[in-house]
Amino acid sequence: MKACRVNAYRSPLEIVDLPTPEPFGTEVLIEVTACGVCHSDVHYWHGGYNLGNGRMLTLEERGVRLPLVLGHEPIGRVAALGRDAKGVAIGDTRLVYPWVGCGRCPRCEAGRDNDCLSMQTIGLFRPGGYATHVLVPHPRYLVDTTGLDDVYACTLACAGLTAWSALSKVKVQYDDDGVVMIGAGGVGLTTLGFARKLWDCPIVMVDKDAGRLETAREMGATHVVSSGENAAAVIRGALQGLAAVVLDFVGSPETAELGLTVLRKGGAMVMIGLHGGSWPLSIPFLPLRNVSIIGSLTGTVQETRDVVDFVRKHHPARVPIARVPLSGANQALMNLESGSGAGRQVLVPGM
Repeated sequence: MKACRVNAYRSPLEIVDLPTPEPFGTEVLIEVTACGVCHSDVHYWHGGYNLGNGRMLTLEERGVRLPLVLGHEPIGRVAALGRDAKGVAIGDTRLVYPWVGCGRCPRCEAGRDNDCLSMQTIGLFRPGGYATHVLVPHPRYLVDTTGLDDVYACTLACAGLTAWSALSKVKVQYDDDGVVMIGAGGVGLTTLGFARKLWDCPIVMVDKDAGRLETAREMGATHVVSSGENAAAVIRGALQGLAAVVLDFVGSPETAELGLTVLRKGGAMVMIGLHGGSWPLSIPFLPLRNVSIIGSLTGTVQETRDVVDFVRKHHPARVPIARVPLSGANQALMNLESGSGAGRQVLVPGM
């Protein structure tokens, strides 16, 4: 098999030949047909997360060791099965749920692998989908995507799931409720497409890139706002007030401050982005305004199935997708790092 892996942080990924894994027990070998390139991969490529104030959460601190095959959004055909793998057959196409837990703790037993404290995420702790093959530990992490094309369906394992999980944490319930989404990247645009099928309310999309804002308008944003010094005033004008829901897909001090500034009393702000940093927060503001600040990252395997069912039934607007060969993984990561382009990039090993 071929794999594109990180041998040193911030250094170019290298395509290497590796032995094709042989599945044992409940394991399933997937021949990858597509794998999304996620902004989290940029953090993994860099070796960690910026916590602000000169602090860094490194992958080494989390137990990650190089070399690392990235890719937590793979989809493909079942190529081989361990003797105890049940419920799938050779040739089946399956989306891989990558947020693999330990399988033994109360959260995993409740189906919340994504909250496990000993996660073995595919594409981080386990070799991922920037490859021709990926090994999945159990069929329960495989989702049937019949009726959806692979290049789009693979993005539902992270961007789609993250969007769905974030939306499930908030409510739009009053006639004057409005929503603000900050960051028109892949996850932000995916969330916009879903929200347009769930909510009939004003949705303001904020971004610094005019091209991304135009894509957001085409996908159903009722207002688009360029980020900057007067963004809060423009948002208030667009909504004729403040927002009931703010979704921050960037996660920087500036976007967090903007989100809290335009959040109405009783509202909720969901933090999804991992750009990094820290910002001062006035503690009395939270109870006095009765607002909630919620962190949200990925979701459960059942939510992944729910996302796939939702997409099949409601056909939300799709994020633009660029197909990239495995040899283009480095450029794809650099595109994400620089913020160039709108939509998603998907590696297609067969290109």
